[in-house]
Parts: sequence; C-alpha cells; structure tokens
Amino acid sequence: IYSATASKPVADGLSHATAIVIAETAETTGVHDEYLWIKEHYTDYEVELQSLESYYKKPFDVIRIKFSDGRELNLYFDISRFFGKS
Repeated sequence: IYSATASKPVADGLSHATAIVIAETAETTGVHDEYLWIKEHYTDYEVELQSLESYYKKPFDVIRIKFSDGRELNLYFDISRFFGKS
C-alpha cells in the first residue's frame, strides 16, 4: 500500500537504506567527510574498523565505532559519488 504521506527514510546512517550520502567527488575529501559526520553526531567513541561493502551494486563504507560503555555501532556511508576517484 502506498501512502501519499509516507516519507523517505531518515538518513541516520544505521543501515544501507538510511546511509549518509557523501556529496564529495574526491576520495580524500569524501573519507574526511565521513569521519567529520561521525564526530558531529557522536561522542565518547573510538573507530573499531572501516570496511567497503557493495549493496545493490553501490559502494558503501561501513565504519564501526565503539563507545566507552562497550556498545558498538555500524554506520553506513554511500560513497558512490567519490569511490574510485582521486
């Protein structure tokens, strides 16, 4: 069922469907923007890992952060605008 009032999912970075779209077109500045976004939205964490995933033929960076209380969170970034570009 389609609803005219249905809205697009919020870009919170918690899944592929709600990934943060990085607008940069160069890889160096694009990766910098991923980490800047995390810093602006979360505190008291360390980056555990960063990995590349393909989802429906689109590239995503997945960055796992770990909070001081032990919780872990995967954040998804749509990097299709800059992936593979200098």
